[in-house]
Amino acid sequence: MSDRTAFVTGATGFLGLHLVEQLRRRDWHVVALRRRTSDTRLLDRMGAEQVVGDVTDIDSLRRGIPVGCDAVFHAAALTSIWKKQADEQEAVNVGGTRNVIRAALDNGVGRVLHTSTWNVFDWSGGEITEDTPKGGDTAWIGYNRTKLAAEEAVLDAVGSQGLDAVILNPSHIIGRYDRHNWARLISMAAMGRLPGVPPGAGDFAHGPAVAAAHVAAFEKGGRGRNYLLGGPHARFLDLVRLIARHARQEKVPKRTVPPFLLKAMGHFEEKLAAITGWTPEVTPEAAEMVSRRVTIVSTRARDELGYAPTPLDEAVEDAYVFLMREKLITS
Repeated sequence: MSDRTAFVTGATGFLGLHLVEQLRRRDWHVVALRRRTSDTRLLDRMGAEQVVGDVTDIDSLRRGIPVGCDAVFHAAALTSIWKKQADEQEAVNVGGTRNVIRAALDNGVGRVLHTSTWNVFDWSGGEITEDTPKGGDTAWIGYNRTKLAAEEAVLDAVGSQGLDAVILNPSHIIGRYDRHNWARLISMAAMGRLPGVPPGAGDFAHGPAVAAAHVAAFEKGGRGRNYLLGGPHARFLDLVRLIARHARQEKVPKRTVPPFLLKAMGHFEEKLAAITGWTPEVTPEAAEMVSRRVTIVSTRARDELGYAPTPLDEAVEDAYVFLMREKLITS
């Protein structure tokens, strides 16, 4: 029986739920941060203590983080790829991370496990390792920029304030509990409603494997080190075909949308959103991200954390079954 205590931010989100699940399976006492308006249906089943607060409210963090707790898993983030939400993204991703750092130091937390992203690295070489320079030609994208600034805040606190922290950089994550990110593409592909497929390719990590790597990083991760968490590499077109096979769906796009057309769609939808108030399906930033082909090297995570990526077929099946159960895929 473990006597360890963890505080988890973003606990009702996709990765946060997996973190809570993995920690509870290891008999950790988990204190899960949630907003007053959060949907807690899935979290309620996991046996975590819930506290109401927000990473943008440092007082709620100081109240919520148990004094002297073993670990803070900071997974809360605004993943929007729409510049209209830039101010909120700055407040959550950068300001929220600074608040978590300050509250963790004030409350004597043992270690902070910070969830970052592969997007903080320079993509231009087509392959990313932990030695790849950060920033690059996609730093203009709000999500990438704010997540990099959050990382820099963590590393600054490690160097100047004595914070013990490890940074995890997952690739595209798929699996159960996802309702928003890749879940939309999976649902549309499964129902034969996908109008086109982005031309890019990337690594796909499974939610449970990513969460397990975070827990392993508490024990084994090097202070101030980054760990890239990749997975099976696939073209988005091949991912869509795999989803269709699971769904027995015959309506499958045969080719990808050219990058120039996808980007034009992004600019058009952004202008339309400014008139209608709707959230755009595609933005120029999103078009840029899904038009690239990037491979992620996870050697460090494999060697130091025992990270074991899940086969893509298994991860897709997990996501598909969840979306069916939640009635987010219909006939």
